[in-house]
Amino acid sequence: MPITYQLEPDLSPAEFIDVLVRSTLAERRPVDDAQRIALMLKNADVIVTARLDGLLVGVSRTITDFAYCAYLSDLAVDEVHQKKGIGRELIRRTYEATGPGTTLVLLAAPKARDYYPHIGMTRHDSCWIVPPRAARGDA
Repeated sequence: MPITYQLEPDLSPAEFIDVLVRSTLAERRPVDDAQRIALMLKNADVIVTARLDGLLVGVSRTITDFAYCAYLSDLAVDEVHQKKGIGRELIRRTYEATGPGTTLVLLAAPKARDYYPHIGMTRHDSCWIVPPRAARGDA
């Protein structure tokens, strides 16, 4: 069965969490907070899925203005299905959906750092973050 790709703005939180776990991205996502996961999906601008015989095997979740910048916040592919071009195709379709004038930006998970240059993405050395208030101890 071939992989089917589609825009899926109504992806369920349960399926999203499941593929995050099977991809190892759950190590860095709030998978124990279903309400937060639901909001992450609801407020995403572009969600592209990859399915094999109906099973979600990959997903990209992006926030964008559709004109200048697109932040690919989550790229997850089930470990069993990695190294088959699914991540590359999810990125291609995400970039296509966000518009020709956008720059696609992502922060690589530690385990995926070597993947992105391999598929032709350019490393950028200046990124800064402000962690969530709870992580800083703010009230």
